[in-house]
Order: sequence, then structure tokens, then C-alpha cells
Amino acid sequence: MLLTRKEQQTGKEKETRVKLLLSNQPTRFRHVSRSRSKIQPTCSTVNRFTARIFISGRLIREATAESVSHQTPFVKMTITPKISIDDANLVVHGKTILKNVPENIVLTPGTGSGLITGAFIGATSSNTKSLHVFPVGVLEDLRFMCCFRFKLWWMTQRMGTCGKDIPLETQFMLVESKDNNDNSPTIYTVFLPLLEGQFRAVLQGNDKNELEICLESGDHAVETNQGLSLVYMNAGTNPFEVITQALKAVENHMQTFHHREKKKLPGFIDWFGWCTWDAFYTDVTAEGVEEGLKSLSEGGTPPRFLIIDDGWQQIGNENKDPNIVVQEGAQFANRLTGIKENEKFKKKKDDHPPGLKHVVDEAKEHHNVKYVYVWHALAGYWGGVNPSVAGMEHYDPTLAYPIQSPGVKGNQPDIVMDSLAVHGLGLVHPRKVFNFYNELHAYLASCGVDGVKVDVQNIIETLGAGYGGRVSITRSYVQALEASVAKNFEDNGCIACMCHNTDGLYSAKQTAIIRASDDFYPHDPASHTIHISSVAYNTLFLGEFMQPDWDMFHSLHPAADYHAAARSIGGCAIYVSDKPGNHNFDLLRKLVLPDGSVLRAQLPGRPTLDCLFADPARDGISLLKIWNVNKCTGVVGVFNCQGAGWCKIEKKTRIHDASPGILTGSVQSADVDALTQVAGPDWHGETIVYCQRSGEVIRLPKGVSLPVTLKVLEYELFHFCPLKEVSENISVAPIGLLDMFNSSGAVDEFEVHLASESRVFSDGSTPLSETRPVTATVSLKVRGCGRFGAYSSQLPLRCSVDGLNMEFSYDHASGLLTFVIPVPQEEMYKWCIQIDV
Repeated sequence: MLLTRKEQQTGKEKETRVKLLLSNQPTRFRHVSRSRSKIQPTCSTVNRFTARIFISGRLIREATAESVSHQTPFVKMTITPKISIDDANLVVHGKTILKNVPENIVLTPGTGSGLITGAFIGATSSNTKSLHVFPVGVLEDLRFMCCFRFKLWWMTQRMGTCGKDIPLETQFMLVESKDNNDNSPTIYTVFLPLLEGQFRAVLQGNDKNELEICLESGDHAVETNQGLSLVYMNAGTNPFEVITQALKAVENHMQTFHHREKKKLPGFIDWFGWCTWDAFYTDVTAEGVEEGLKSLSEGGTPPRFLIIDDGWQQIGNENKDPNIVVQEGAQFANRLTGIKENEKFKKKKDDHPPGLKHVVDEAKEHHNVKYVYVWHALAGYWGGVNPSVAGMEHYDPTLAYPIQSPGVKGNQPDIVMDSLAVHGLGLVHPRKVFNFYNELHAYLASCGVDGVKVDVQNIIETLGAGYGGRVSITRSYVQALEASVAKNFEDNGCIACMCHNTDGLYSAKQTAIIRASDDFYPHDPASHTIHISSVAYNTLFLGEFMQPDWDMFHSLHPAADYHAAARSIGGCAIYVSDKPGNHNFDLLRKLVLPDGSVLRAQLPGRPTLDCLFADPARDGISLLKIWNVNKCTGVVGVFNCQGAGWCKIEKKTRIHDASPGILTGSVQSADVDALTQVAGPDWHGETIVYCQRSGEVIRLPKGVSLPVTLKVLEYELFHFCPLKEVSENISVAPIGLLDMFNSSGAVDEFEVHLASESRVFSDGSTPLSETRPVTATVSLKVRGCGRFGAYSSQLPLRCSVDGLNMEFSYDHASGLLTFVIPVPQEEMYKWCIQIDV
């Protein structure tokens, strides 16, 4: 590696290039301020000397080196072959990302498994403080996409081209750099601000177009003057791979969290669910739970998992001073007074003992519910626990008052925090929080509860003063929560909610489900389009940690099909929050099979490559495309999301275009990034495209696009089914259940078995004889029931389901083969389908 610096010698500029002869241990270099650091050479010969690097008087690195004198008037530090600081420019794969990098910026090459292609950014200061802002360099004329916290609880996306466009509280940023030369590949660089010790880093911009690192502890007593691994960078030509590789590299470096792929997914995710929240809010009762389950089951879409949301716990409202002005956010004055259910769930019914256990038993025994989850806040309740109530004293609770990050306050002030500043929050001591969770969860488990939805998580970051700061207290709570879940709920039963801070994300080794955006707000017209786009872009980051949860929605709602279509390809759990009797069963049957299961896509749904730096919520010209894969196919959902978004001026989500126009875009098989892996090595790129909403079937050559035109709140789902060439004249592709949103998700296996020595010849335009010998048998495993579709370039000879011959229809113009699969008698049953061609 090369370390170069400028020296003043006898009034002349002279540069010494130092070739450090170091071991394979991690090496940190930086541009250093002369007032705070020094390099002391002790020459033994003309060509050899010892280099010592000091920061704030502390020896950081010592090595034997060779020196060569140069007159070149620039500074160069090579960190890795592909990431360097060159003449005060941050250069990635030969492309300048940041200019005017200050001298106090530290670069550390990644070392070890998965780290070798990346580098860490750090910084030093002459002052020791609990909060630092470090300019890193000027970002101009490069497109970027970032995820930032627009409020304490949630992230959303923002696109821009320069440093001043980077919002406060940016926790993820992807930068695109490409030359005008078409032969030069586009490079995608991801910036991940990290946790280091007791400090948390985020990105932000300033009016000078500088990218900045904001470093804070959240506790005035916890201070530092430097951070050497504050941001991790990784770069390459495939942005999805770059992001995944970066998070896995950070996982290896930090050792404090696990990547999504290492976590156990709870079983509920493959079953349809119902949540009580929007149906009843906090007025939920045992009778209401019974009504909701019965109503959905009678319509043929039985929920197999249930979330009893806020409203079941024992809470109390402290006597408030009538002179206190703050009234909004008053729910945060409510504190937990006990770990058991409240009186609404204790009403005696028939001869059964009252209580939560009876409610859970009824749901499982009478409605075949498989999983029951209940809600609680990370602090117990919105306002924590009541310190003055008998039974809470052994948790050592005290009233704590939040201190918000300046970045959060700069984005969207929250009336809730004003309420807590007045009332305080009853905080269980971090040393006792495992005991609290364990007793709560053990009681729930004794009632038959299978897991918890843990909400209001980010409030803990504001309560770090006196507990070692925000990172320390958050990690204590997350680790205690995960330990209790592991002990009490065998299926890793936990949904994380209101938790979009890196304090928690980089501390979670077990939690596998995360709410991916702000709530579904049934009565807010501005919320629906931005909900879809925010989940998709947030998933680029959150989907590396956990499986994103798109939240509940209403099946009987003007935007219901829009929300349903997005969730069908999101790879997420699918659940509604309908009031009993208020359902659209025609819509639900496109999501839910008669056994209560759903056809879930395989990956977290993410924006396609050509959407990464567009702004489909605000720019007035772009459609949002979300890609995913099923076991044998790919799918792209296209949505018109224009017209609304979070406004940095009004500091809220609002409609900025009341009449967004009709937009036209295009889709192609290449939009599904992982389609080649699904299709296999013998695939030549041709697909059969099934347009779920219109019902069209199109044979699409490799590299050809299909146009799509949509109004606002409209969508289309394109299923890309790789075409299998059976012979010179015959090609086939399974599609799936034509009436389901995620049609191709029904196909679990696809194989072609050639008949021995069978050869059929034709000129390719003339249909083959119906009396021809069988060329091959297409074997499928399919889940579900209803109209099944597949493509065949020639009229099939025979179709069977579990060995029984089926009547089928065949359209010669489109090649669409259809027949009806009966309702199976077993749950999650997979039919054996054979098609002779």
C-alpha cells in the first residue's frame, strides 16, 4: 500500500511517498491535520526508515518502509485497488464520487472474508464531544437514492444529485456513477453508516453540497474525538449484489447482528392473517376477536394467524396537571400496570374460565387459527410501565425523559415526544428488562400465544442518557427481547415495528420480520401511493436484515386491489384489518387459498434496476416497478405511485399533485434480477409473459420490452415464465393459477422428461398432428386450486392431475393451455400435474 503526504522542507514543497511494509492486519490511513498528528521518520539508510503515525499524541501505526523523493504536486492514498483517495478525491473503480475530501478523513481497507472489496470511512477531531458532524467531501452531478428517517419511527426514500439533497438521518445511500463512454460500466456505490462502540453514525448533506457524517452517542457523558469505521463502502456493477455483499461484510466486521438469510422465518408468514387494529383500535374485546375470525372464515378466506393489537393490556393513566397544555399524544401518558390481560378479556362466557387463554383457545379450536400474536411496546406500553404500581417495583422502573437526535427533530417534530417530555416514560432498568420480557412472554405462552408484535421500538434511543448512550441502551433492550422470544416462543415469534433505526438493526441477531414503512392509513388519501413506494425502496436496506412486512390493509377500500397486488409480490405476510362484515371476498380470493394459505414470493420485493434513481412518487413521469421471484418464474409489479410524498417544508406526507397524469413505461424479463438463477443454465432468454390483470399471454423474445400504461393507483402484474425448448418444434412454460395475484407462485416444481428417441419434425408454422407420439412429459408440482394455465407451442396430447386425466382448453393463437384444479383435501397440498406434448 502507498501512503503519501506533503512535507514542508526548507521553504519548498516536497512529497515523500512511503511504501509501508505491513502484515495482513487491518491498516488505517488518513489525511491528517498537521496541528494534530505527525509522521516521524528515523532514517537508518538513504532508502529505509521507520514511519510512525500519531493521532492526538497516540501511536496508531508503525512500520519499516522505503522512501523515494518526488516533485509531484498531489496527494495519493491507495486503500484498495478500487477505492482510493486521489488528489483529495474519493475515487471508486476509477470514478470520482466525492471531491475536496478533508484531511481528517480516515480510510480503512476492508480485510477478512467479504470485506476485501470495500473500505471504511472514519474521521478525527481536535475536540472530544458526544456529537460530531464531519464533512466528508463534495457530492455533485451524481444520481443517488437514499433511505432516511423522516420521523422518529420510520424511513422513506429520497432521490437527488448533489450533497444538499441528502436529508438528515440518512441511514442508507446508493450512488450511481457512469461515464459518457457507453463502453464503461455503470458503478454502484453503497454507503452504510454504522455503529462504532457507543456511537451511531448517519449521513446528511449541507448547503455546500458536502456529504457529512453525523456521529452521536445520545449521552453527554459519552464522548469521543474520532471514529475509524463510521461508514462502510462497497461498489460494483450489480447494485443488488453490492448491497447484499456490503451488509454481509458489515455483519462479519461488527459481529452484532445477523443477515436475513441466517434467520428463521416464523411460520405465520405463509398463511393469511387478520389484525384487530383498524377494525377496533384500542376498543378490541374478546367478542370482537370472535366476530372478526368468524366473518372472514364464512366468506371462504379463513385467517390462520391472528394479531391481537393494542387494547388487551392492563394500563393506567396518571393524574395529569390540568394546567398542562400538551394534549395530543396523550396515549403516551398511559403506562402498563400489569402483564396480564385487562377486564375486556376477562368476561366469563358459558362455563369456560375467562381470560386471554380462552380467547386463544377459541380461535385455535373453533376457527383453526394456527398462530396468535399479541401486541406490546418495547417499553411495555406507549408510556412505559407505571413505576408506582405494586408488582412493577422489581423491574426497577424510573421516569425517564427523552432526548431526541437533532436530525430527527430537524426532519419531523413529533407531538408524541412533546407529550413524553412533559409526562416522562416509565423505563424498566436495562439490567432488569430481560426479567420483564421473560415474565410477560412466559405468561403469554401459557395462554397459548405464539409470538409478539413489538412496537414503538425507537423510543428507547432517546432514553440513553445515564445508560451509556443510545446504542448501549437499545442493544440491551433488543438482546433481552430476543433472548426472551427464543426462550418462550419456539417459532421465533416476533414482528418488529416502529423500529427503523440502525441502533436496533445492527443489534438484531434473531428477529426476522420487520414492518417496512409507516402505517396503512385507511382514511388518508395521501398515504396509499407513498406507502407502496416507501416499502419498496426501504426494502433495499431493511430486506438485508429481515423479511419486510407491508402492514395490514382493508379489503373493502378504494385502493384495496392496489395494496393487495403489491403485497402479493412483496414476499411478505398478507393480512387485513377489516371490520367484521366489511370484506371484499372476490379480492381476498385472489390472495388466499381455501386452506388459508397464501402464494408468497421468495424474496423481499425491491425496485427494478431502472427505477432505483427515479422518483415514482414525485417526478410525474416514472412508474414504480417491483421485482421478485417465485420458485420457477419471475414477477414484476408495475404501479403508478405519483402524486404524494413526504414534504420537507411542511414536514408531513401530503398530496402535491391532485391529478397525476397517465404514465407509460415498459417491462422486460431483465427487470427480474435473479431470473437467470431461477431459469437454469439452459435458458436462452425467451419468456412467456402473463399479464395478471388483463389476462394477456405473450411470447416475448430476449431483450424485447412490453409497454404498460397506468393511471394513478392502477397496477399490473407481469409474470415472466422462462420458456423451455423441448424439441425443435415444441416449447413449454408453466404459468400458474390464473385468477390469483401471484399466479406463478403456485408452481413449486417444473421438469421436462423427454420420451426415448422421440423426434418430431415440422416447418415450425404448421401445427403438429394430434396423433403424434409423445415427445416429452412436462411434470409439475402445483399448490392451490382453480384455473391453471401453461404455455405450449403445440396442442398438448394429454393433461392429468394426480394421475386423473383432465379436460382442457387450448388457444392456438396464444398457446395458452387451461384446466381446472380441484380443491385439495389437505393443507398446503401439492398436486402432481403431467402434460404430454
